[in-house]
Amino acid sequence: MGRCSEITRTTRETDITIRLDLDGTGVTDIDTGVPFFDHMLDAFGRHGPFDLYVRCTGDVDVEAHHTVEDCGIVLGQCFAQALGDCRGIVRYGSIILPMDEALVMAAVDISGRGQLHYDVEMTCPLLGTFDVTLAQEFFIALAANMGATLNIRSVTGRNMHHILEAAFKAAARAISAAVAINPRIANEVPSTKGVL
Repeated sequence: MGRCSEITRTTRETDITIRLDLDGTGVTDIDTGVPFFDHMLDAFGRHGPFDLYVRCTGDVDVEAHHTVEDCGIVLGQCFAQALGDCRGIVRYGSIILPMDEALVMAAVDISGRGQLHYDVEMTCPLLGTFDVTLAQEFFIALAANMGATLNIRSVTGRNMHHILEAAFKAAARAISAAVAINPRIANEVPSTKGVL
C-alpha cells in the first residue's frame, strides 16, 4: 500500500479531498478554484516529487483565504497520516533553491512540533487576483497539521511570482528529503525520545 493517505474535510466554507503518495513520481491533479494556488500546488507535487490529488470547492466568491488555508490543513494532515509514527525517516531536510533571480531557502524538521518561521519578501501585494500573504497562511496550516518545524526564507528576488514559486518548490524538496527513508535506521524513530 505504501505511504499514502486520503482525507476529506468539509466545513461551511470549504469541501476538500486530498490524496497524497509520499513515494510518488510527481503526478498531480489539482483544482481548488484558485488558479495561481493550483499552479503552486502543482509545482509542490511535481518537485517533491509527491503524487498529489487536490479537489476543493470553497467560498472563493468571498475571497481565497479559506480555500488556501484549509488546503494547508488537509495537506498537513495527509502528510501526518502517511508518515504514521515516522519510523525510519531522515527527519531533516533543507535546500537553497534558485528560480531565475529569486533564491529561497527552506528547511524542515519533522519534530512533532508544528510551527512555521517565514521571512519572504513581498515585492507586490497581488499576483493576478491572488493575495500573496495567503502563501504564509498555507504554510502555517501545513506545518501545524503536519507536525513539522518549517523555515522558509527568501534570500533575494524581485519578481513575486518567482519568489513564491521558489518557496513552494523549496518547501517540497526539503520535505521530500525529510520524509525519505534512511535504510540505516529503517525500524527506528529518529529521536532520542523514541517518539516524534
